[in-house]
Amino acid sequence: MTSAPGRRSSIFTRLLRHGFTDPSAAERLLDSPGLATVRNDPVLLDALGGTADPDLALHGLVRLLEAQDGATDRQELLDTVTAAKPLRDRLLGVLGASEALAEHLARHPRDWQALVTYESRDLHPGVEEFERGLADAADPVALRVSYRRCLLSIAARDVCGTVEVSQTAAELADLATATLRAALALAEADAPEDAAMCRLAVIAMGKCGGHELNYVSDVDVIFVGEAAGDADEDKALRAATRLASHMMRICSETTVEGSIWPVDANLRPEGRNGPLVRTLASHLAYYQRWAKTWEFQALLKARPVAGDLALGEEYTAALRPLVWQAAERENFVADVQEMRRRVVANIPAAEVDRQLKLGPGGLRDVEFAVQLLQLVHGRADASLRSGTTLDALKALAAGGYVGRADTAQLDEAYRFLRSLEHRIQLHRLRRTHLVPENEADLRRLGRSLGLRTDPVAELTREWRRHATVVRRLHEKLFYRPLLDAVAALAPGEARLSAEAARERMVALGYADPAAALRHLEALASGVTRKAAIQRTLLPVLLGWFADSADPDAGLLNFRKVSDALGKTPWYLRLLRDEGAAAENLARVLSAGRLAPDLLMRAPEAVALLGDGDGGGLTPRSRASLEQEVLAAVRRADNAVQGVTAARGVRRRELFRTAAADIVGSYGTESQPAEADQGALVDLVGGAVSDLTAATLAGTLRAVVREGWGDTLPTRFTVIGMGRFGGHELGYGSDADVLFVHEPREGVSEREASEAANKVVAEMRRLLQAPSADPPLLIDADLRPEGKSGPLVRTLGSYEAYYRRWALVWERHALLRAEPVAGDEELGRRFMDLIDPLRYPSGGLGEDAVREIRRLKARMESERLPRGADPKLHAKLGPGGLSDVEWTVQLLQLRHAAQVPGLRTTRTREALAAAREAGLVSEEDAEILDEAWVLATRVRNAVMLVRGRAGDTFPTVPRELAAVGRYLGYGPGHAGDMLDAYRRTARRARGVVEELFYGGL
Repeated sequence: MTSAPGRRSSIFTRLLRHGFTDPSAAERLLDSPGLATVRNDPVLLDALGGTADPDLALHGLVRLLEAQDGATDRQELLDTVTAAKPLRDRLLGVLGASEALAEHLARHPRDWQALVTYESRDLHPGVEEFERGLADAADPVALRVSYRRCLLSIAARDVCGTVEVSQTAAELADLATATLRAALALAEADAPEDAAMCRLAVIAMGKCGGHELNYVSDVDVIFVGEAAGDADEDKALRAATRLASHMMRICSETTVEGSIWPVDANLRPEGRNGPLVRTLASHLAYYQRWAKTWEFQALLKARPVAGDLALGEEYTAALRPLVWQAAERENFVADVQEMRRRVVANIPAAEVDRQLKLGPGGLRDVEFAVQLLQLVHGRADASLRSGTTLDALKALAAGGYVGRADTAQLDEAYRFLRSLEHRIQLHRLRRTHLVPENEADLRRLGRSLGLRTDPVAELTREWRRHATVVRRLHEKLFYRPLLDAVAALAPGEARLSAEAARERMVALGYADPAAALRHLEALASGVTRKAAIQRTLLPVLLGWFADSADPDAGLLNFRKVSDALGKTPWYLRLLRDEGAAAENLARVLSAGRLAPDLLMRAPEAVALLGDGDGGGLTPRSRASLEQEVLAAVRRADNAVQGVTAARGVRRRELFRTAAADIVGSYGTESQPAEADQGALVDLVGGAVSDLTAATLAGTLRAVVREGWGDTLPTRFTVIGMGRFGGHELGYGSDADVLFVHEPREGVSEREASEAANKVVAEMRRLLQAPSADPPLLIDADLRPEGKSGPLVRTLGSYEAYYRRWALVWERHALLRAEPVAGDEELGRRFMDLIDPLRYPSGGLGEDAVREIRRLKARMESERLPRGADPKLHAKLGPGGLSDVEWTVQLLQLRHAAQVPGLRTTRTREALAAAREAGLVSEEDAEILDEAWVLATRVRNAVMLVRGRAGDTFPTVPRELAAVGRYLGYGPGHAGDMLDAYRRTARRARGVVEELFYGGL
C-alpha cells in the first residue's frame, strides 16, 4: 500500500529518528502484508529503534513472519511481539545484533518461542538446564539445531543487558560443557563396545576451562583415558581415541545446519604430534619431565567437563601441584617473555591496530599478565588459583598483589573489550577478534554497547581509552605494587609482603631481588618532588629494564644517574615530559656496560636521549665535531687541558653513538627496531671514525700550539689506515695511522724530524693518559717496515721506500689509507703517491696473488687465540671479517685500475662496486655483505655488553643473552643466535673459498 506524500514524509522522519539508516527500505518492509496491521504501532517502532541495528532487526522480523507455517502462527508471533515486552525486547534485540541467529530463526521458525518464558530459572541457566535443552538431539544435525536454540537464549539475555559479560561468558562455557557431553554420548551410542572398554575424561582448557568462553571460539580440550575393569590398556586407549575423535567430529564437522565449533586438542602433551588420548600416568610423566612453561600456564584453566568426571578430577588433582611449581623453573622468566613476544610477532602487520585479542592493549595482555602473577604468587596463596580471569584479578587485589584502583580500571577495560568481542562475533557467528573497519558495522557495534549519540566516534574513543589502560597494565600489575610495598605511602591499602615482592622481582628477571628492592626504596621513598616524579616513572622503567637481558644493571645504573642528577631540574623534567627520553634511558642503562660507563663519567649527557635541543641521537658530522674540538682547544690554557676537552667531547659523542645503536637495535614502543642491520653498522662505523678523526685533529692542534705556537717546523698529516681509513671503526678499535711530514722551507730534515716525532709522542701520551675519559690508542704498525721502521717519515722517504722496497702486504694495507687530520694538501699528495701502488695498472701478478693467499693462511693459523672456537670468531674465523675483507681487497688490487668504483676504502662500497662490475654475482655479494655486517655487529655488541673489545661471543650466559638481545634474539634464543652466525659464516666461507682461494 502506498502512503500519501505528507504521511510518508512523517513516517520517513520517524524512522530516521528511531535509528534506521535506510528509511525507504524500512517503510517498504512495514508495508508488507505481515506487518501492515502494526506499521504505525509506536511500541514496535520504539522497540526496533532500541536495537543495535533497526534495519537488520526489521528485516529479520519480516523474514521470521514469512517463515511461519500459516496465518495463525504469524498472528501468534505478531500478537506476542506487540503485547509482551520481554519477548519483544529479546527477539528484536537478537534480530538487530545477529544476522546469523536471524537466519537460524528463519530456518526454524518455531524457535522464537524459546524466548517467551521469562522466569528466574531462565535468567541464569547452568549446565543442567542446557543439558535438558540438548537432550532431544539424536544426531549431529539435531544437536546443532538444539545448540543454536540454546545460544539464542544466551544472546537474548546478553543483548538486553539482563546479564553482564562475565555471566554471558560463563553461560557460553556451560553450554559448551553440555554440548561436549551430548556429543560424547552420541559417539558412545554409535560405538557401545568402545564405550564399555574404557574410561574417558574430557578436560576443558583455555576459555572454556576458565568459564569465560566467547560466542565463537575453538573449544580447547585434553583427553585422559584409562582401561575399564580388566580391559587391555592398549585396546582401551585405542577405543578411547576413537570415541574422542568421533566426539570432535560431531562438534566440528559442517552439516546442513553448519558446525558448532572446532574442538582443539593441540594443548595436549607433544601437541598434534602426541597421542590424542593418554593415561593419567602418561600425562603425569610428561609434565614432570618434558613440559614447557607455557604448558603449565595452560593448565591454570584445566577443568573436567565431560565423560568420566572422577577420572578428570584425578587428573587435575595430580597435575595441580606441578602448576604451582612452574615459577621455580630455571627459564621461567625467559619463557614467559618469549611467549608474549611470539604472540605479538605472529599478528599480520595490517591487523595489529584492529586486534582485540592479541594486539597491544588487547585481551591477551590482561589474561597473560594475570596468569603470570598467579603462577608467581599462587604457590603460597591458594586464593589466587581461579581459572577465570576476572575472578583471579579480584583475588590478586584482595591479597594486595595488585592495587585496588588499578584493578578497577583493568576490570572495566577487560569487560568492555570482552563485550566488544562478543558483539563482533555475534553478528555472523564467526570466529574473529578484529574490530571491523566498515562504518555500518562500527555503528551497529556502538549502538549494541549503548553508545547512541555518535556510535562510531564514541565506540572508537572508548575502545582506544580502554586499550591504553591495558597497554600500561604491566606497569599497574607488576611494578606499581612493588613501589607501594617499599614506599608505604597509602595507609590502609593491602600491600605485597616482603617475600611476595622478592618473588615478583625474581619472576621479572632480577637476579638479586634484595638489592633491587633496596634500590626501589631509595628511589621512591620520601615526599620530595624528586621521589614523587620517580614513583611515577619507575613502574614504566622497571618494565623496560625487565625486557632487557640484565634488569639488575638497568635499575642500579638508573639509581646512580638519579643520585648524580636528581637535584637538577632539567633531568626530571626531561624524563617526565619528553616521551622518548625515559625509554631510551632504560634501554641504554640495561643493555651492557659500555654506554652506562660513558654516561656515569658525565651524567649530563643523558640530555642527548631526549627530543629537544641536545641534538638527539643523530651522530654529528666530522666538520661539526672538528669545529667544536678545535674551539675547545683554542680556549684551553695548555695542551693537557686542550686534549682533556677533546677527549671529553669524544666520550660524550661515543655515548651518543652507542645510545643510538642500542635504541635502533632494541626498538622502542613508538619505533620498531631498525630492520637494516647494515645501516646500524654504517652508523657506528662512520660516527666513531669521524669522532676519532676530530679528536686527532684537536690533539694535533693542542700539541703544536703548546710546543711551537701557530706553526710546526714541518708540514704534518695523519693518514688513517685499516678500519679507521675505511670509516668502519668499532667502539673498541685502535686508530691505525701513518704519520707523514715534510720540512718547511729553510728547516733542516733533522729539525723537522725531531719536531714530528715529538708531536707523535706527545699525541700518543696525552690520548692514553689515565683519565675519566676512555683512552684513544694510536697504532702505527702498518707503516713501512712495520714496528722496525721509523714512526714518522717524510713524503720523500715514503716515496723512496715504496718505489724500491714495498712488499705485497704494504700495498694491500694502503687500500684503506685516507687522510684524517693535519695538512690537507700534504695528505692529497700522499694519496697521489700511493694510488699507483694500491691500484696497479696491470693488476696483480700471480706471484703477488699467491703471496697474499699465503699471508692470509698464515694469519689464520698464527693469530687465532688458543682455545677459541674458529667458527665463532668474528674477525679471524671462517666467514668472518678477515675473510670478507681480504676477498674484497684482492678484487680491488686486481681490478681497481679498470673499475673506478673499486677505488674506495670502504668494504661494503667496494663489494657493491664489484657486484655492479660483474666481478661478483648478486647472490655471492649478498652473502659476503650479510656475513661482514653480522660479524661487525657481533664485535660492537661484545664491546657494548662487556665494556671491552672482543672478537668472540661471551661465555657468561647473561652477557651472551645481552648480545642476543642486541642482535634481535629474544630471551632463551642464544642458541639460535649462535646457529645463525655459524650458518651465515659458513655460507660466506664457501664464497671466499671460490673467490679468494679459487678463480678470481
